Amino acid sequence: MRDTLPLLNTLDFPPLRRGALETLQVNLTYRCNQRCLHCHVNAGPTRTEAMSDELIELLCDVIDAHPVSTLDLTGGAPEMHPQFRTLVTRARAAGLKVIDRCNLTILSEPDHEDLAQFLADSGVAISASLPCYSRDNVDSQRGDGVFERSIAGLRQLNALGYGQPGSDLELNLVYNPQGPSLPPPQQALEADYKQHLQEDFGIQFNHLHTITNQPIARFGSTLVSRGQFNQYMQLLRDNFSADNLPGLMCRSTVSVDWRGYLYDCDFNQMLELPMPVLASDRPHLRDLLNADLPDHPIATRDHCFACTAGQGSSCGGVLNTN
Repeated sequence: MRDTLPLLNTLDFPPLRRGALETLQVNLTYRCNQRCLHCHVNAGPTRTEAMSDELIELLCDVIDAHPVSTLDLTGGAPEMHPQFRTLVTRARAAGLKVIDRCNLTILSEPDHEDLAQFLADSGVAISASLPCYSRDNVDSQRGDGVFERSIAGLRQLNALGYGQPGSDLELNLVYNPQGPSLPPPQQALEADYKQHLQEDFGIQFNHLHTITNQPIARFGSTLVSRGQFNQYMQLLRDNFSADNLPGLMCRSTVSVDWRGYLYDCDFNQMLELPMPVLASDRPHLRDLLNADLPDHPIATRDHCFACTAGQGSSCGGVLNTN
């Protein structure tokens, strides 16, 4: 699908440089039990790409050698990787915060019924996709029955202590717009989510993270097919804010694909834009063992306007709450 999209250039977006490396975001597999319209990874049940056991070992070596503080696991559904639990256990033993980017329905899949308990016992922070508190909106974006299963997953997590006052078990929800628009203000939407989910389902969570849809992969192809791509790109450009540049996640994160190759962010990974900071033309996880990254350039294209539009966007939500 990437080849069907208009060419993204480098002429307009401001140059960026790296700060200290804090987070490794690792895409363990493209396999997923869902196939969502907004997915920038084109993940789904028929995808077979997955990180090898040898690369899992190398990743653990990097964790031991590098002063990173967070391991952010994504996919697909990262929990479907056979070494997911081993990697979580080793990272937690090394003192890292582990974030599981969970689609919630995985918690009720066969052979994953004890997954929620494992996550709680391991002290894993959960970032859970829930693009709306309305059944119709969620099912139209993510598939029939997804909303009901997501609510069941959230109740299961709440029962284990996730998102509860005074608990150390962190549960954050993630919102993506359904179409070619910017997310609404995050704080107001979080208040709406908390009110509706509490009143309707008795569900509690810590924070809502709003993320702007990237004009790449599956969502980008959908925009092209509907004749909305150029209009959406103009929307992102028109709402550019330089105030968001210092907080961009690419300044403190390295994205690792299932083959071990390195990128400045997950979106560059999908576009196969490698990090320009290391000697290799295509930097690999093994190159990170002795790399010094601060102040090196970051690969940018026009899709970067999605992260700087409006309040800004990152895997941790907005960048600017003013």
